[in-house]
Amino acid sequence: MHIVDRHLNLISYNTQTLTMILKSMLIVLLLALAGCGSAPKKPAQPEEQPKAQETKPLADSSYSLPVHSRRYKIVKAAKNEWIYFGQQKVVIDGDNESIPHVGIWEDDDYRHSDRINQYWRSVGKYRLSGNDCKEPWSAAFISWIMQAAGIPEYLFPPSSAHRSYLNHFLANAYNPYAAFLPHNIQEYKPKPGDLICANRHNGKSTEVIKELPNSLNSRLHCDIVVETKGQTLQAIGGNVRNSVSKTILTLSPEGYLQFTSHRPWFLIIENRLN
Repeated sequence: MHIVDRHLNLISYNTQTLTMILKSMLIVLLLALAGCGSAPKKPAQPEEQPKAQETKPLADSSYSLPVHSRRYKIVKAAKNEWIYFGQQKVVIDGDNESIPHVGIWEDDDYRHSDRINQYWRSVGKYRLSGNDCKEPWSAAFISWIMQAAGIPEYLFPPSSAHRSYLNHFLANAYNPYAAFLPHNIQEYKPKPGDLICANRHNGKSTEVIKELPNSLNSRLHCDIVVETKGQTLQAIGGNVRNSVSKTILTLSPEGYLQFTSHRPWFLIIENRLN
């Protein structure tokens, strides 16, 4: 009798274990199917969750910018969008990259997907949204920020491709009255309100560009500098790891932007607006 009971208990245990395994596999399958297109899986938060005070919006470090200036408005608009998307942080230290805090992704819910539709509208693409994951929206984000800050289109022409407005700035590189001036990363130290730009083509760049190009035709990415302090630079951009992210970089001891394999920075656009 004891032997029969033991076998029955074993069968019951195995049945419960199998049920738990099947449930776990079903949950994983549903999560995989819920992703947008072929977007990568969302990384889990670190085991040690950031303390509450570390995830609150940082104090506005653009205090050195006049509150009513257009550069201040650009930085403020970028920070507001970063907060709206859950304050995702990307840290690039040399050739290492990490995401210490994961925010809200482009297709997580209709509110944020629709927000990206507003970015697309600023460049004339009214039907795209955050659900169109294969469409890079970083240039549309920059264009929307400029419009939100009140920058007229003749100063910053909106575009769905970074190279379009960058070529506009390169064509006026020697105009002493230009509102936006291009520099290579070895000759100018970035400041809040500036743009920092990198190549995104498949073949990785192996060296820093020392002279300004006459024009650009490759895939690019640009972020808005929102803070510089010592050797640390913080910049906010759209479509960075599927969200509006703040990227934290280490500058050279002299304060210059450093070339990395994760982001082959090569161009800074100085914002000369008041």
